[in-house]
Amino acid sequence: MQWYDYLMCFVGGAFLANFVPHFTRGVSGSRFPTPFASPPGRGLSRPPVNVLWGMVNLVIGYVLLRYGRFSVLSWPTMIPALAGALVMGLQLGQVFSRVDRPVAAAPSPS
Repeated sequence: MQWYDYLMCFVGGAFLANFVPHFTRGVSGSRFPTPFASPPGRGLSRPPVNVLWGMVNLVIGYVLLRYGRFSVLSWPTMIPALAGALVMGLQLGQVFSRVDRPVAAAPSPS
């Protein structure tokens, strides 16, 4: 395998990791940040935008893994794909933890 096959597996894994939060928040009817929100990455996009953005990430991830000769039976391709998903997952956790979300009202004292 060539070096770019490993790179495609790494980036493909990252795109698949990015698919998960957008798609799940979109199909659950929740607003969630996308690059199309205002401001990009911090504002909240409507659920259909998140479903579409999630599906775009899924397709790109699939294409990259397919052309990167990815196989679940091959550790040399599995490791970079999992590493890409891990790096993206850690980055998404950092980015989405800073998103402004509405704060629930505090219970009133009785």
